[in-house]
Amino acid sequence: MSQASIGKKIKKHRDMEEISLEELSRRSGLDTDFIRSVEEDDIYPSLGPLLKIARGLGVRLGTFLDDTVVQDPLIVREKDRQEELTMLKGKEKPAALRFYSLGKGKSDRKMEPFFIEVFPEPPQDKKLSSHEGEEFIIVVAGEIELVYGHETHVLKAGDSVYYNSIVPHNVSARGEGPARIYAVLYFPE
Repeated sequence: MSQASIGKKIKKHRDMEEISLEELSRRSGLDTDFIRSVEEDDIYPSLGPLLKIARGLGVRLGTFLDDTVVQDPLIVREKDRQEELTMLKGKEKPAALRFYSLGKGKSDRKMEPFFIEVFPEPPQDKKLSSHEGEEFIIVVAGEIELVYGHETHVLKAGDSVYYNSIVPHNVSARGEGPARIYAVLYFPE
């Protein structure tokens, strides 16, 4: 990433607001060591914890992806997409999700649109997460397995799903290879 890493942006916002790690832990409900790891090691297990950090700092999730340009209408050419966020399962484990922001540059946005590469992961690494808001996903390549509450759904290229993200869920690639999706996430203010 050419911009400062997301972890550095989180630390910058925390420092600007003079919020200690312990206070952000209290506000977000996340462990202090976890927040430290996000800031220092750029480890992101899912969007839920990042949203909790954003809420704890009083900013929207997109703040960590924004640059200083406000564009309207915002057009992102496929050739110009840049990876903005890779969610890792740990320092030594491979990426599970690779996000390409399709809204970066529109700082007044209410939704978070992404192109996402989803990589296969072992069953023991598939953790359910939940957060406020809604998600819309359309599969463009490969197969996706969506665990939504107690249900499991398989989505193939051309399939889409729209769901309330407060229900515990997990999105992962199904099979041996990666999948590619477009996703739009909405987080109420």
